[in-house]
Amino acid sequence: MRKRVFVFAVFIFSAFVFIFSNGFAFGNYAEAAEPGKFIRWVDFNAKSEVLQKAYEFDKLSLSKPVHLNWIELLACCACKNGNNFSVKSDIAYMRKVVARIEKGETAFEVSGKSKYYQYYFDCFSAVLSEYVGWYKTIEGKPEYGLKAYFPLASGYGYSGSDDFGNSRSYGFRRPHLGHDMFGSVGTPVTAVEGGVITEMGWNKYGGWRIGVRSFDGLRYYYYAHLRKDKPYGENIKKGDTVAAGQVVGYLGVTGYSNKENVNMSGKPHLHFGMQLIFDKSQEDGNGEIWIDVYQLCRFLSKNRAKTERMENGHRVSVGLREPVGF
Repeated sequence: MRKRVFVFAVFIFSAFVFIFSNGFAFGNYAEAAEPGKFIRWVDFNAKSEVLQKAYEFDKLSLSKPVHLNWIELLACCACKNGNNFSVKSDIAYMRKVVARIEKGETAFEVSGKSKYYQYYFDCFSAVLSEYVGWYKTIEGKPEYGLKAYFPLASGYGYSGSDDFGNSRSYGFRRPHLGHDMFGSVGTPVTAVEGGVITEMGWNKYGGWRIGVRSFDGLRYYYYAHLRKDKPYGENIKKGDTVAAGQVVGYLGVTGYSNKENVNMSGKPHLHFGMQLIFDKSQEDGNGEIWIDVYQLCRFLSKNRAKTERMENGHRVSVGLREPVGF
């Protein structure tokens, strides 16, 4: 795992400073933000059930006079609940938001023209903007829906809990900035979305690991503790482009060692993390933004890539949803 020297006190202080003394900016790439005007803190607290309901409203309204935007719905809920989500009350409120938008109001108007609306919209966009859209089915037909994948392939069992922020002490004391999914060694690890491999190789914390930067530059996906001896998908290397759902590695238990290719004590698991990058200064160091992906993974678990075994023992993804633009 890349070095992280910050702790939660720094997190909270950064959030306070940002909310009360900085503006917001959102663009297609981290370097596009106006100097000094970029998001410095994100708490991703939306429950998986709320994500699912917002997604359903978006997808089912595609052919209706008003096509609802699931990110706008989530932003309205966050303005209402102060980013403290509750499944029952937020879904009930979301239905009211939908009714008002369908009658002609904008999401911003529904929020009461909240001064926090744009912030929440930009935060949710940074996480979710490339997850829903048009793709080609296996038959080559265009379809609208979820394009992103759960990080473990279909057909493999796993378990886990919301362990974001738990203490870790190997090397130095720090918070756990990801979600551990326990499973069997060799379970195929798949890319959540398409992007470019920017990190690959051994790290004394994360063992064999791979990092993928989304095409828009806003998300960095970190997959760690990959399998000993054969950690990676077939013929992939740093700098390669990977597709959403593509096998990029295999679950293992490597890491916590200066020596390469060593298993640590403990159960096999994938450490999966997501970093948001609004500005180049946030790529590494005290300004890094890592979000809790537990609820996001629960939402994505409904879309797991199917794989087939090759003669050389590797597994390859089949029937992936190929993104298309209109």
